[in-house]
Amino acid sequence: MSTREALRPVQGIAAIVGFLVCVELASGVLQGYYTPVYSDIADHLSIADADVNWFEAAQLVVSALVVPPLARLGDLVGHKKVLLLSTAVTAVGSWVLAVAPSFTTFLIGWAVQGAYVVWLPLEIAIIHRRTAGTGRQALLTRRAAAILVGALELAVIIGALTSGALVEATSMGVLLALPAVVVTVVLVVIWFGIEDDAGQATGGYDWGGLALVTAAIGLVMGGLICIRVQGPDSVLAWLLVLAGLVALVPFARYEAAQSEPMVDVRLLATPGQWPVQLTAFLFGMSVLGAQIPLSTFARTDPDTAGYGLGADASFVSTLIGVYVVFLAIGAFTLPLTSRALGPRGALVLGALLVALGYALWLPLHDSTGQALLNMAVAGVGSGALVAALPATAAAAAPPDRTGFATGMTNATKTVGGAIASSVFAICLASTGSIDDPTEGHAPLSGYLAVWAICAVAGLLAALALLLLPRRATGQPVTS
Repeated sequence: MSTREALRPVQGIAAIVGFLVCVELASGVLQGYYTPVYSDIADHLSIADADVNWFEAAQLVVSALVVPPLARLGDLVGHKKVLLLSTAVTAVGSWVLAVAPSFTTFLIGWAVQGAYVVWLPLEIAIIHRRTAGTGRQALLTRRAAAILVGALELAVIIGALTSGALVEATSMGVLLALPAVVVTVVLVVIWFGIEDDAGQATGGYDWGGLALVTAAIGLVMGGLICIRVQGPDSVLAWLLVLAGLVALVPFARYEAAQSEPMVDVRLLATPGQWPVQLTAFLFGMSVLGAQIPLSTFARTDPDTAGYGLGADASFVSTLIGVYVVFLAIGAFTLPLTSRALGPRGALVLGALLVALGYALWLPLHDSTGQALLNMAVAGVGSGALVAALPATAAAAAPPDRTGFATGMTNATKTVGGAIASSVFAICLASTGSIDDPTEGHAPLSGYLAVWAICAVAGLLAALALLLLPRRATGQPVTS
């Protein structure tokens, strides 16, 4: 094969990655755009600021429920088709937000918008399949994942800055319509820019498995929402969580007996998958569950509570911005750390940095400089994990299960974040409210518990990743 012929596949991959970067830019806008204007949205809908927390709960539930069926559908009919479908659903949800006349309508639109959570796993699956036959499938997939996640994190900053600048200059309707326009444009980009692909999976759609996994996740999530609303003393909440956990037993048995399951529990139990999926779950505890506690701690007045940074909203935005910048750095440098340490070593380093970043909060939480240092360390590790986990899952999956494997990293991460969010709410609810810090202040010990849990979760993830076979990461075995 000539050099020119060898370069053609790589050049084609570069074009596809370029179009998929547009998708991740839209994803970043969705994830960063609304955060600075939550209070303004609450005023627009005539609701209390604390009710904004329902947005997070609703979208976490939808995200956890839609990933497995959409990922399986991508393996069956083609990943581009499902990427188009999920983008169309996200666009509908985004437009509902722009015209919603009430809190209930807005909440429905917000939940529907959560379909975007499957974008990155589907994109990784597209790239992984497109690189087959290049001889560098795992390497090219990791590099592409780093670019996509880097673009995502940069777009989070752009989205946050844009909404913060426009909120006083335009109406809420126009402000909320801009993300909908972005997602609609991306729908056209996917339609014309990404080549169609046929699904490689065989068999039908496992409706029984879908019903069982929906019931299990729905019960657990419902219980966690009850804990947030009624408190840890709620009997109903714990009964729902227990019922969801018990439902996993017949679900696992049913899926193990299927030739083409919705959730391939046998694949998830393989040495190349379970450390990755467990890491995603543990990582979700910090990357998704710890953001509200960090924000409320930063806003707490030390003269009143005896701790906190006494920061205003603009500094909280700065803190988030620093974190996101270092997320991008962690993602963009993933190819370099993978080359130096190997793919498995890069994953372990990322998990250890997350653990270190949150562990630093235990002694260092008295100044803004210390807060920025802590979030920078955790951000680098988090960025590496966001980029590497789906790529590693794809490398350890058969060709007809790449969409499922990459999608499950997002599903398990979301479930981990939801569980941590409820646990952290309990930690901070002793003398105050996590929903509205003006109602009271949680004890410092509650925040210390949050950071300790995140640090331990990162350390456990690093230990789990040490058990990941080198072959599962696409790295040749040399020993």
